Amino acid sequence: MTHRHTSGSAGRPVDGAGKGRGGRIFYGWWMVASACGLQFMQSGLLLQSLGAYIAVLREEFGWSKTALSGAAVIMQMENALLGPIQGWIADRFGPRGMIRGAIVVFGVGFILLSRVESLAGFYGAFLVLALGSALSGYFPLTVTLVQWFERKRARALSSMQLGFAAGGMAVPAVAWSLLSFGWRETAFASGVLIIVLGLPLASMLRGRPEDHGETVDGEPLPSGPSAGVAAGVSNGPRDYTTKEALRTPAFWFISFGHGFALLTVSAVNVHAITHMKEGLGYSIPTAALVIGIMTFSQFGGILLAGTIGDRFEKRLLSAGCMVLHMVGLVFLTYAAVFGMVIAFAVVHGLAWGLRGPLMGAIRADYFGRSSIGLIMGFSSMVALVGQVSGPMIAGILADATGNYRAGFTVVAVLSGLGSAFFFFAKPPHASGRISR
Repeated sequence: MTHRHTSGSAGRPVDGAGKGRGGRIFYGWWMVASACGLQFMQSGLLLQSLGAYIAVLREEFGWSKTALSGAAVIMQMENALLGPIQGWIADRFGPRGMIRGAIVVFGVGFILLSRVESLAGFYGAFLVLALGSALSGYFPLTVTLVQWFERKRARALSSMQLGFAAGGMAVPAVAWSLLSFGWRETAFASGVLIIVLGLPLASMLRGRPEDHGETVDGEPLPSGPSAGVAAGVSNGPRDYTTKEALRTPAFWFISFGHGFALLTVSAVNVHAITHMKEGLGYSIPTAALVIGIMTFSQFGGILLAGTIGDRFEKRLLSAGCMVLHMVGLVFLTYAAVFGMVIAFAVVHGLAWGLRGPLMGAIRADYFGRSSIGLIMGFSSMVALVGQVSGPMIAGILADATGNYRAGFTVVAVLSGLGSAFFFFAKPPHASGRISR
């Protein structure tokens, strides 16, 4: 169990649960609520509803599955390639302006989608959607929150990701709207809703706490000889520059570990329902029920991350989650009874929910806050390899063998091996760091 006190966290603990100076609620928690709301909108209206849009677009236009699945590839590639750019912007100028502009782009993307008449138009609209989603989504929100929290960093990030998990519960409403009102009307209304609700939420976000008269974790301002020092600045451990972080083994171990985790998650997201239908003989509604159980388990994992993520070593928790990913996928691959499928949903969902908030928190713990946006941006480019490879490995081997057993087995083994990356991702040495 490790704790590291950095800027602003060397004073007395925050009074109460989330209370800042003077007994008021620490402003960082209002930002967490805002980020949670933004994640809910993105997850419910796009990320987890994409499959429903693809189904109705395929029915209306007759486009191939491969052509439509390109939308998901566009999103993944754009998120990763934009990582360093948006990280630099967030580090240099703060996140609020970027996120507010991205919310407008995100909403416009949905409005453009409602006017699509061709596959080229669909890709064009989705490029705009993916751009707005990337610049206002998980990555910049994580960079924002890690600036405001340290002792409760995992709790803050897990609270934010509750919005993503809860967004899955909005998918039935989106699907009902697609069938009742039409996909064009649903897309247009989604775009308007994102702009109307998203802009006020984004306006609640702030840059570094010391620039707004706050301290990390809402700690009391220093008194005595140190009272003149700017809030949040201490003589404790210092931050890494991006170049220094790239030279540490920890950066690469965390990046590859995250990539192996995304390899497993993306393979499951793309192919699990097809495997349950074609390989295990279950109906689509039954398969959808399993995915729903997985979502609830993910929700539980996020809550668990908020409870234990700041109390135990994040690298060891992450390594354990990789083993759970492997076990869950083995259950799904070789399920002989429905109970094994349920076990997959519970184990995989729990591991996904627990591990997710730790990814941003462990990077901030190791490398500090000054360049965390750019550091996470370069790390996301490494992790992209796993995110894209997972569905490809499972799909190619399924086409070659006639079922998903070989592909899912390979992915499960890689997930287990990926736990080693997190296990060896020990904190870097303090030498070579820069002052804040």
